[in-house]
Amino acid sequence: MTGVGGRRFTGLRLRLAAAFTAVALLAALMASGISYVLLRRVMLQRAQDAVLTDVRDTLAQQIPSALPPDVTPLIGARLERTLSSVPGRRVAAVPVALDGGVNLPPHGRLHVPVTREFARRAVQGVVFQRVVRDGTPYLLVGARVLGYRVSPAEPWRETPPMVFVSASLSREAADLRLFTRALMIADALAVVFAAGLALLATRGVLRPVRRLGAAARALGEGELETRVQVRGRDELADLARTFNRTAEALERTVTELRAMEAASRRFVADVSHELRTPLTSMIAVTDVLAENAAGEDGAAARLVAGETRRLGQLVEHLIEISRFDAGAAGLVLDDVNVADAVTATLEARGWRDEVAVEGPGDLFARLDPRRFDVIIANLAGNALKHGRPPVSLRFAAADHGVRVVVADRGPGLPDDLVAVVFDRFVKAEAARSRSEGSGLGLSIAKENAVLHGGTLEAANRPEGGAVFTLWLPAGDGDERP
Repeated sequence: MTGVGGRRFTGLRLRLAAAFTAVALLAALMASGISYVLLRRVMLQRAQDAVLTDVRDTLAQQIPSALPPDVTPLIGARLERTLSSVPGRRVAAVPVALDGGVNLPPHGRLHVPVTREFARRAVQGVVFQRVVRDGTPYLLVGARVLGYRVSPAEPWRETPPMVFVSASLSREAADLRLFTRALMIADALAVVFAAGLALLATRGVLRPVRRLGAAARALGEGELETRVQVRGRDELADLARTFNRTAEALERTVTELRAMEAASRRFVADVSHELRTPLTSMIAVTDVLAENAAGEDGAAARLVAGETRRLGQLVEHLIEISRFDAGAAGLVLDDVNVADAVTATLEARGWRDEVAVEGPGDLFARLDPRRFDVIIANLAGNALKHGRPPVSLRFAAADHGVRVVVADRGPGLPDDLVAVVFDRFVKAEAARSRSEGSGLGLSIAKENAVLHGGTLEAANRPEGGAVFTLWLPAGDGDERP
């Protein structure tokens, strides 16, 4: 369940859909941003042009070409009245001194205060700027009619007043907020639509990939005839054709290897069975010769007898291995007293006094007596041959089964041998050209343990020596073929 859930949130389909959605979101945000900037510029420019045009036209209409004496206040009042008729505007008309100086509008007459620098620039013509105060944007305009020349020789002429206008841009700001909200809703809908479209698109794209994945899993599970259907002419179709060619080559190779392996197993089994009968006779004859011969002839006869017995044991091991490989090995289960079985194994081989046995005498388990004897004999014999005394064998009930631990006080297993000690033809004296064992005993013990449904493990003890741990299930009373 963890793997499925992990793929659900980190799978290729989700990543492709996320990438597609991210691109769509980026595109929508860019389009919305550009639209917002352009619309804002147009709206502000239009509002600004409307105010400036109105100010210029009003100044041109309300101020005559020549001003008679003492009319400036009247003109200023008329300008304020005309320009403030538009909602959202405030107007202040202030006189201009003969030296060009200008008084600032009284505080509170406009939405925003006028700085002296702004007023100084307004003396030269029409100026404007946008100002934000208390979160509300305003357009501030300063204007003066130019062309009047006042001198002491013409005292009847006066300088026309300067006009300051503050126009609220709150309506434009509200329109921009409404437009921004609409853009956000449109972007959200676009992202949702893009995500749905991406999931649909990636589903079609990844369907061939899933078919390839399922075919690869089936191929890995041994279904070598698995092939995928090739559709189209794109890269995925090329991948499917490559997969099919690879599967065909793998099927041919595996079929050939299986045939060669089967032939090899049959050869070993046939040879072993053919050798068993003559070797049995040879062992009997050499044993008789070794007992009756004396002197140098006796030594030679005993050597031949020993090697013949070793060859016979190797043949028996090969026959047993061939049964495991062919799947012909089976269990003949019986209720076994573990203590009696262990004692019988050690006494039959003359090891009773060399191995210290510890365990309850009333422990029973459902085992194959012959195969249990083989396991115990191999473990105890290995400890006696390659370890040092004292050799101990402890057994007890554990984990709904029987655990047997065989340990010695020898040098232990080499580090490079621990992982492969149960492989076939692996010997502790690998550097020697010849050793007494065949290298098959521990492998056969492992096979018998697995046949019971148990385990057999090897390790080194911290205080020195090798330790082999066997666990066999107590059994359910059924015989397993």
